[in-house]
Amino acid sequence: MSRTLPEARVVIDALDEHIQRLISERARIAQEVAHIKLKQGDTGDHYRPAREAEVLRKAIARNQLPDGGPLTDDAIARLMREIMSACLSLESPLTIAYLGPEGTYTQAAVLKHFGDAVKARPLSGIDEIFRDVESGGADYGVVPVENSIGGVVTNTLDALVNTSLRICGEVALPVHHHLLSAETDLARVKTIYAHPQSFAQCRTWLDARCPKAERETVSSNGQGAKMAAEQGAGVAAIASAQAGQLNALNILASNIEDDPSNTTRFLIIGRQNPAITGQDVTAVVLSAHRNQPGALFSLLQPFADAKLDLTRIESRPIKGTPVQDYFFFVDFAGHTNDPQVLAALDAVRANAAFFKILGSYPKAVM
Repeated sequence: MSRTLPEARVVIDALDEHIQRLISERARIAQEVAHIKLKQGDTGDHYRPAREAEVLRKAIARNQLPDGGPLTDDAIARLMREIMSACLSLESPLTIAYLGPEGTYTQAAVLKHFGDAVKARPLSGIDEIFRDVESGGADYGVVPVENSIGGVVTNTLDALVNTSLRICGEVALPVHHHLLSAETDLARVKTIYAHPQSFAQCRTWLDARCPKAERETVSSNGQGAKMAAEQGAGVAAIASAQAGQLNALNILASNIEDDPSNTTRFLIIGRQNPAITGQDVTAVVLSAHRNQPGALFSLLQPFADAKLDLTRIESRPIKGTPVQDYFFFVDFAGHTNDPQVLAALDAVRANAAFFKILGSYPKAVM
């Protein structure tokens, strides 16, 4: 059907009005849900990772139907996330601790997972995020755990061993690095600030384009951008475009990561034990008994016997012990509410010197 521009705008205005009424009705029902939960004795926050993952997956599935599109799945997921975020804020506003300052990729992960209708609290270190959530200062925390180029974030793995918190969810965030500076000429850059992971992710580009510049590590890329803005001449930082805008810096070069598929995975930490969704990840940490040949093989054998798909395994030295003693961090597809998974974990626990379930949570939707 062919429309004139004025006719098309009339239709859009009518659709906008209809969409707004539906969103308002959804928000009212969300308030009803909050009252129902209170009557049932649920006095905690009303964020439910399993339910939110289910809503997002349904929205993406609808986008594949004959009348779906033309918006991408990612765009549909972002729209639904913001609607859910706004509605959830009417039920119970959330405070989320993240690795700051503003403009970090961790803040971007907060917005991707929780939407804009939360109070995002920037902290200066991963340990501080764990302590803030443990003390009740924040409802949840968002921490980086691994990058597709730079590997694991060891501070996060170490903190997971001793915390009472659980992993409640995960976020996979495509990461695009930019070289930011108050300078306008790349040749004038003598010092570059960045998180160690970012230097690792941009090593080839930096070796080729800035071989003589000093590389100074900082606790976060947001902090590096702030320092570049404060110090001015001769200084640059590797950070997000948002960090450049926040600190009024020029983008000297865009997308300088060595791998265009560069992705960082973040964990949501809190006290919840999310319900089973059918597309879940369980994370455990364990150690083997020393001086036993085949000890690690024996630890992992129950996973194979139960036909559980191990999606990740990392090792970390156990502090205060000889160098040959390690924690093993294992992720696999499944949920502890599945009897088959519980049976396998019981068998693993029986052979382990140390064993801890870090959480069962929905696999990242996008």
